Amino acid sequence: MTIYQVAETAGVSISTVSLALNHPDRVSERTRERIIEVAGELGYRPGATASERARRRTGRIAVLAPFSSYESYRTRLIGVLEACAPDDVEVVVHDAPSAAATSSPLLDALPVRGDVDGLVVMGVPLADEGAERLRRWGPPTVLVDSAHPAFSSVTFDDEQAGYLLGAHLLERGHRHLGYLHEPQRSMSYVSPGMLRRDGVRRALREVDGGVLDDLELPGNDLAAAREFAAGFAARADRPTAVIAHHDVLAAGVLAGLRAAGVAVPAEVAVAGIDDGPLAEGLGLTTVRQPFAESGRRAGELLRSLIGKPGRTPGRTLLTPRLIVRETT
Repeated sequence: MTIYQVAETAGVSISTVSLALNHPDRVSERTRERIIEVAGELGYRPGATASERARRRTGRIAVLAPFSSYESYRTRLIGVLEACAPDDVEVVVHDAPSAAATSSPLLDALPVRGDVDGLVVMGVPLADEGAERLRRWGPPTVLVDSAHPAFSSVTFDDEQAGYLLGAHLLERGHRHLGYLHEPQRSMSYVSPGMLRRDGVRRALREVDGGVLDDLELPGNDLAAAREFAAGFAARADRPTAVIAHHDVLAAGVLAGLRAAGVAVPAEVAVAGIDDGPLAEGLGLTTVRQPFAESGRRAGELLRSLIGKPGRTPGRTLLTPRLIVRETT
């Protein structure tokens, strides 16, 4: 099966097929969907020819994640690389937009590509339609930071992370908490932020009179969090403790509160989620995520799936750990 046959069946040019598979953002959604559907039905997988595979001396996997949006996925990638190093596996990296803002059109094209032996999808949730397409036409796949019954996955217990922080702050005497997060434009999946807020609410249900404010930022960086903190500091009814969706946001809140003359933690306690050099340097209370371990587990899972296709999907759930420092 060739690209010419895909183009003829889909009623488009060869160059449009190529764009749909390699630069999907440059093709309309309707055209892209048509090309991907036709390619799958015809069994076309670019790069899947015997001669191409014979030229390759090593295996190759693809890793898709919102690398530009979140530093944590680059740390997870290190874990994937460590898992693949013993077999000299080539790792191809694809950047995706943040799932909070949009879904990734590139994921539509990846299943029909034949130049990879396996796929790790990190931080990009799968809708049922995309999951079915990936299951039928794609290579062995492992999900990280999302789960689907059809695939093996490595996830973090986000609900428990929120619970640990909520319980810790309640133990410190706080009864008015705030959860600070980036905008959530896509509501088609349960995001880590939603799960973390559920965990905080679970902790609040264990006490009388606890309140949780939903605090949404206009952006997802330190500057946005710092600007938020300037207005937050002036509120008479502000929460006495803020849980940020990740440590960078918590760092921005710390900077903004201190610039406004608000004492941390005497007047407002601040906590984040992730842990790392930033949190340690700022003395930030947080929940530790084993980022490198999640990537390493995903890489090991994928290697085993490539070696033994058809294995029953398994789920690995990583446990959060509360790290208490000076900000609470």
